Parts: sequence; C-alpha cells; structure tokens
Amino acid sequence: MKAKRCLLAILLILSFLSISTAATPTTKKIRTRKPCKSMVFYFHDIIYNGKNAKNATSAIVGSPQWGNKTILAGNNHFGDLVVFDDPVTLDNNLHSNPVGRAQGFYIYDKKEIFTAWLGFSFVFNSTRHKGSINFAGADPLMNKTRDISVIGGTGDFFMARGVATLMTDAFEGEVYFRLRTHIKLYECW
Repeated sequence: MKAKRCLLAILLILSFLSISTAATPTTKKIRTRKPCKSMVFYFHDIIYNGKNAKNATSAIVGSPQWGNKTILAGNNHFGDLVVFDDPVTLDNNLHSNPVGRAQGFYIYDKKEIFTAWLGFSFVFNSTRHKGSINFAGADPLMNKTRDISVIGGTGDFFMARGVATLMTDAFEGEVYFRLRTHIKLYECW
C-alpha cells in the first residue's frame, strides 16, 4: 500500500511538472542572418508613349478594354502588362555604361491602389559579373521601399536566394522611372 502511495505521489508530481512547463512561454530565438553578398544597381525604364520608339526600353503589350498600348490605362493603370529590356547601371546616371539588362515584365494588378507584380532578371554582360539574377514579387509602388524575392540565378549567381529592396529613385511622368535595387543574397555558391 505504501509503495502504491509513493508511486501515485511521484506520478502526481510529474504531471504537475509537465503542466507547468507546458504553460511556461518559450522564448524562441530569432536567428539574424547576414547576407553573403550585397550589391546595388539601378535600372532605367523608358516606356513607349507613341513618340519615343528610338529610346523606349519598355512597351505596353496588353491592356484592358478601355486602355490602349501607347498610354497607360486609368484606374492606377490596372490591367496593363508591360515588358521591358532596361539598362542596368552601377550609378543613377542613365548614360553610364550598362553592366547588364533588366529583362522581364510588370503587371498593374489593382484598381484601388497603384501597385504592380514584377517578374524579371538582371542579365549581366560586364567583366565584373557574369550570369543572371531572377526576381519575382508584388511591388506596392506607393511605399518608399519594397522588398521582392530573389528566386535564383545563373553564372556568378548560381541558385542565388535573397531579397531585393526596390526604391523609386526618379520618376518623370508616365515615360521614365529609375529603380534603385539593393540586392542582399543569403544563399551564395
């Protein structure tokens, strides 16, 4: 009988201990990672407006029924699909030697807010960098800075993963804009 009471007391103590440790909040350590590579580039977009075919680096290839392909649609450009082949430079000067091209598309995807979805690559052609970096993500244009995903790459950037912080560095009406792109890679090979 004494052994049964002792065993019951031990089980009771163990159950109280397990309940008290389950109720205690655990502090999860958030591991901060430092990027293995950080770079800043600028890409310059000159949208075709019906008059600048010689200098244009992007064009509207799809538009809603109420839009057309030379002027961005109303309603925050909702429904416009733009493809681009923009110069990428190391500084914010459009006339600097390009180190590559930003090639891809953006879709204006919301009526109520000025926002887009991007899918593009930086294709490098310089002696400093070879290969490409691929990007995808939502671009809420009204925010000062926006993060999009780095989803891969080739050459010097083989299977790269990370984040690119975009900032509209210059904006001239609906014809020209420049994006500062701060790339932070967390997986480098």
